[in-house]
Amino acid sequence: MAISSIILSGGRATRMGGVDKGLVLLQQQPLVKYVISRLTPQVDEILINANREITQYQHLGYEVLQDETSDFIGPLAGFSLGLKHSKYEYLLTVPCDSPLLPLDLTDRLLAELIKNKAEIAVASSDGDAHPVFCLCKKKVLPNLTSYLLEGGRKVSAWQKSLDYIEVDFSDNADGFINLNTSEELEALQLKLQT
Repeated sequence: MAISSIILSGGRATRMGGVDKGLVLLQQQPLVKYVISRLTPQVDEILINANREITQYQHLGYEVLQDETSDFIGPLAGFSLGLKHSKYEYLLTVPCDSPLLPLDLTDRLLAELIKNKAEIAVASSDGDAHPVFCLCKKKVLPNLTSYLLEGGRKVSAWQKSLDYIEVDFSDNADGFINLNTSEELEALQLKLQT
């Protein structure tokens, strides 16, 4: 089953001091490179949603898509771009700041999506959903377009309006560590050094 993916790196990163999070270094390597290395064996296409440092992202060798609106509407802008530009029927979305994302993320989400005849499968762990880690069918694009045109911005609210399931990854909760602050980055640096 061929699957496209989009790495969401289009946010403002206000809690990280406004730096481009995908390019923040962890052990001398940009966070987005960790995500790419973990995604590559899982998907057939990688797209990147970025709104700054476009040239640096392009140097990674993947198609870089910028938000179609200039007012930073959030992750759903990236979802929309991925659904419009992906080659394949299924789209996996992941953030740029989760360097430990599960190596079986795609397989598990896809298996449950098909088994439950769902339109969208969202990863969860320890009772918490992780809405930006999701696999959806390309056919949900018209629904998302309508939601955005009506002013909707909340990822989970849109997802739950579809045939929605959550897939439990409590056995790998660390896979969803995302680095929103420099303190979280430092904590992970220390953890990886031990």
